[in-house]
This record gives sequence, structure tokens and C-alpha cells, in this order.
Amino acid sequence: MENFEIVLAVLFVLVAGLNSVARRLSVPYPIPLVLGGLVVGLIPGIPEIELEPDLVLVIFLPPLLYAAAFFSDLRALRSEVRPISMASIGLVLLTTVVVAVIAREVIGLSWPLAFALGAIVSPTDPVAATAIMRQLGAPRRIVNVIEGESLVNDATALVAYRVAVGAAVGGSFSALDAGLEFIGAAAGGIAIGLVVGYVVAEIRRRIDDAPTELTISLLTAYAAFIPADELGLSGVLAAVTAGVYLGWRAPELLIPETRLQSTALWQILVFLLNATLFILIGLQLPVITEGLDAYTTGELLGYSALVCAAVIGTRFLFMFTAPYLVRALDRRAEQRVRRVGARVRIVAAWSGMRGAVSLAAALALPLETDAGAPLPDRDLILFITFTLILVTVVGQGLTLPYLIRRLGVEQDSSEEEAEELRGRWVASHAALERLDELAIEEWTRDDTIDRLRGLYEFRQRRVKVRAGKIEDDDGVEDRSLAYQHLMRELYAAQRQALVTLRNEGEISNDVMHRIERELDLEESRLEV
Repeated sequence: MENFEIVLAVLFVLVAGLNSVARRLSVPYPIPLVLGGLVVGLIPGIPEIELEPDLVLVIFLPPLLYAAAFFSDLRALRSEVRPISMASIGLVLLTTVVVAVIAREVIGLSWPLAFALGAIVSPTDPVAATAIMRQLGAPRRIVNVIEGESLVNDATALVAYRVAVGAAVGGSFSALDAGLEFIGAAAGGIAIGLVVGYVVAEIRRRIDDAPTELTISLLTAYAAFIPADELGLSGVLAAVTAGVYLGWRAPELLIPETRLQSTALWQILVFLLNATLFILIGLQLPVITEGLDAYTTGELLGYSALVCAAVIGTRFLFMFTAPYLVRALDRRAEQRVRRVGARVRIVAAWSGMRGAVSLAAALALPLETDAGAPLPDRDLILFITFTLILVTVVGQGLTLPYLIRRLGVEQDSSEEEAEELRGRWVASHAALERLDELAIEEWTRDDTIDRLRGLYEFRQRRVKVRAGKIEDDDGVEDRSLAYQHLMRELYAAQRQALVTLRNEGEISNDVMHRIERELDLEESRLEV
């Protein structure tokens, strides 16, 4: 690409500027990023950016999947395994079939290409779902199911996609072979993910150097994804499995310094990858529309609207049929407790956003068949896919907050607050027990033990007050808030003094940052 450096610089400026717009408007950042990329792509003279599908699938997708899996809640995923499995397999296959029938009977695509289109538009995108849902205040259980679904359904869709494309370019199809390929790809991907996760865990357990560990962390996603993909297995499930496994074992593998740096590194990396992808999606429209002269504007809009309605409608149909069929078959008491109402199902149905994975799969369609003839209707499939992404990310992303508020399906923070208070109390209780054990050691000092015991006893009293277990007779809460305010004033004074020393040349910039980081860590430990 000509002027690549200029284009790259413009992309990063767009990312920063459009993210600021998103924060100012209080909307999820993928929305202005997609629209901003679309507007920029329509400006005359802007260089065309052709998004290579291999670049998305190999460079962008593995770390995004790995990070989402690493920071996911394995316990929550296991507790929601049935709805996640139903959506990531059953809903994906149902959507593929529904869209394929419409594409064949109404749009006129061949059956193989019709199924290819269905597979392309069937998975919810892990980037879109994760980036948007976490900012909307939806209940934690809905977020867990949507995230779990988006982590797994790519594997189902991409296997169906490979089968359909193979039939489109080669002219042959076998349902038995397709079923065996799906099972083998899924099982093989999970196996490779577990092996890579175990090996990486054993390596990191023996290392306590933060830069080395962070480098290994960044490469782990590719170490799982690439071998599985090269073997014809599910690279998606390999990266997800490795992420879930290492995320569960992370507390025993990482030292505090590495943990702090790793969290910050992944937050920045995931944001940059997300932001770049969504802008690139918007920039694709001029490239996509080049080969659509054979269709009228009305036809293009009509076909796209029909597919969008089919995708969204199928999701609603599934959400209001399949779970109720399961209810009729499984009437155990513990399952009745977990049932959700229609309002929650509406929110979940409206949360099926599509993104970069669908676009990458569409772009990966071959240009020619095995016979050397141009692959028919390729540009039309690209346009329909882009329109669906635009409708779901922008349309559903903008309306989902209103829908959540209108239906009253918002997170009840009391449960999470209770869990946090429970965790703080148990941690402080463990510290007090350990203090009692250490008090008899020769190397400990009585005044230090007494001071620390007072600190943790004060912390326990404050937790009990916040939990409503005891009355705040001695003003524990006010004293704690006053102490925090006092300490922040002291930290600010220390930082200003360090800056003055640095500016006067009495200490180096490195020394200032080293001490400043220690102050930042101390301030971060102040309870809120």
C-alpha cells in the first residue's frame, strides 16, 4: 500500500479522536469508530484500504479471543454452559439455514454460496459483543452468556463456512463429512488449547521476570491459534481454551508486579485492536461497492434489509422457542430457579451484534472457482455483510441502552457489592490469623504486630458497617474517608516535590518515575 505510514498515522489519530467523541456522547466506542471510518472512506482521494482476511484472522483475532477468555469468569461460563452451547451451536446453524434459504429463493444465489452467506453472518462477533455489552449496565449473567456465546460460535460458523466455500468452488458436498469435520475441528482445537495452556503455565511458573512473562503472554494466543488453524482444526477454540485455562491459573503463576503490568498491557492492546478493526470495517465500503454495477440501489438495499431482518428475527425466534422447549424437558428445581423472563430474553436477542469476523470471512471468499471461473455474487455477499455489521453495531448498539432502561433489565449491584465485601472481610480475617501465627516468631516486633493488627481490625469493622452487620457507632466510615482524603493530599504533595527535584536537575527522570510508581501503588491500595 502506498503512503502506508500516513494511513497508519491517520488511523491512530482517528482512534483517539473518535474515542473522545464516544466518551463525550456516552456511547460505546465501536459506534463512532465504524461511522467515522465510513465517512473517511467516502472522502475523495483517500487511499483505498483493502482489509486482508488473513490479517484479521491471524493478527487481530487470536489476541482478542485470548484476552476475552483470559479475563472471563470460568465459573460463570460453566454455570451457563447450556444456554451458551445452544446459542453458539444451535442458533448459529439455524441462522445459517434460514439465511441460506432466503439467499437461494429470493436473492438467487447458488446453494453453496447461499450457505456460505448464512455462515458468514451467523456468528456474533467477540469484539463487538465484548466492547459494547460491558458499557451498557446489563445484568452480569446476560453479559456472561453473550460473551460465552461470542467466544465459541465463531468455531461453529467458520467450520460451516469452510464446508460451504469448498462446495462453491469445487462443486461437492457431504453432510456426513461436514458433521465429522465440525466434531474433529472442535475437539482438536480444544485439545491444542489445553496443551498450549499447560506448557505455557509450566514455563511461566518458573519465571519471575515481568518483560519475559509479558512477551510470553502476548505470544500465547498465536501459539494456540496458528498450529490449530494450520492443521485444519478450530484456531478459535484453541485460543479460547488456552485463555480460559491460563486465566484460571493466573493467581498462582503471576507475581504482583507482573500482574499489574499485564492487566494494563492487555487493556491497552485490546482497545487498540478493537478500535483499529472497527475503523477498518468502516473504510471497507468504497472497496466493497466497486463490483456492484449489475444491481440497482433498490435491489442492494432490499437484499440487505431482508438478510438483516432474517438474522435478527431468527435470533428472537430462537430466544423465545428453544429455551421453552428445554424447560418442558428439564423441570428440575435448580433449573427453574435459573429461568429468566421475557424482558431479559428481549435484551439478549437484541445483543447479537456482528463485526470483524463476519467481514473477514466474507473477504476470504475466493475470487475464482476450481474451474477458473470468477466466483459469482462475491461482491454482493460482501455488501450484504457490511450492511449487517453497520445495522447491528450502530443500530442495535445505539438502541440497546434505551432498551435496557425501558425494560428495567439493569444490573443489581447489591449482589456484586456483597461479594466484594465478603472477599475483603475474608482477606482481612486471613491476615489477622497469620499475624497471630507470626507474633511468636523471633524476627517480628510487637509494636509492628500491634500496628498491623489494628489496621486489619479497623478494616474488618468498616466492612461490617458497609455490609450492615453492625452500627457505625464509632464513625468508622467517616474516619476511613477522612483518612483516604488525607493520604491523597500527602501523595499529591510527594509527587509535586519529586517533579520539582526532577525539574531542578537533582534527580533523574528514571528515579522520579520509580518513586512515583511506588506512590501510585500505595494510593491504589486505599480502600474506596
